Amino acid sequence: MQTTRSSATTKATETETDIVITRVFDAPRGQVWKAWTEPERMKRWWGPHGFTTPVCTIDLRKNGVIHCCMRSPDGQDFWNKGVLREIVEPKRLAYTDSFSDEQGNVVSAVAYGMSPDWPLEALVTVTFDEQRGGKTKLTLRHAVTSAPAKERADCTQGWTQLLDRLAEELAKA
Repeated sequence: MQTTRSSATTKATETETDIVITRVFDAPRGQVWKAWTEPERMKRWWGPHGFTTPVCTIDLRKNGVIHCCMRSPDGQDFWNKGVLREIVEPKRLAYTDSFSDEQGNVVSAVAYGMSPDWPLEALVTVTFDEQRGGKTKLTLRHAVTSAPAKERADCTQGWTQLLDRLAEELAKA
């Protein structure tokens, strides 16, 4: 099964194993990179519409940890943790993605009301490609091989909204 959603600047594709989202931002690559890798900037846009990010730490080095808390509009905290596997500034980031607790211990998605079939760890790869006119093409690949179709679709929607918020944040700069 493959589902595609697109707008003028965003294309999201779901396959059996991956979510792939491509978005063109009206901002230079360095600015998009900084928004993705600097905790104080990331806190301003990380999460779907209506969510806030009260906590975000990033140790930007190989095997460094990303640890963030997304807070839903009803006040539920969703912690996630990633370990940086590849950093090619300002072109590419690859990191693991897991649900966690406040202390950074990896927990099952069940702790957040999701299926036990959601992977305990998935790989997220983000590429930042310079485009003409000071734009940046961002491609995000989230490898969620064992995730149920409904939860992959929800994840795609969450990533798409998160990137909408990033576009809004970049427009302010």
